[in-house]
Amino acid sequence: MIKTALDNFPRPPCAELLGWRLLDARPREGWIKLAFDGKPEFCNPAGFIQGGMLSAMLDDTMGPAVLVMSEGRLYTTTISMTVNFLAPAKPGPIIGEAKVTQLGKTIAFVEAKLMAEDGTLLATASASERLLEAARVVGK
Repeated sequence: MIKTALDNFPRPPCAELLGWRLLDARPREGWIKLAFDGKPEFCNPAGFIQGGMLSAMLDDTMGPAVLVMSEGRLYTTTISMTVNFLAPAKPGPIIGEAKVTQLGKTIAFVEAKLMAEDGTLLATASASERLLEAARVVGK
């Protein structure tokens, strides 16, 4: 597996909850591929993963794409995020991919998608992200 800036950062509690795992990355391209655990506890009464949980997975895919592209220099906070739910998500493995489409001085634009294990496209998102210097966030 390729080394990324994520190797030096502990996973936050929200990533642990979602079962976040790095699968692949191309830092220079601002691209990242992750796996999540679609837990039964995330389901709505119909038995599908609740949209808010899918949104959290999308958000937790896009931020790390910026962190990887910036070699650990930049964290993000989401300014706005648009999500499109395309198919019901059943419990089980969920794959997330994100791509930084533009990295500016104070804002990044990122796109992401979630897929079921069989390749079914579940949801897509685009976001604008405020950039924060990691050294200031973690108090270095």
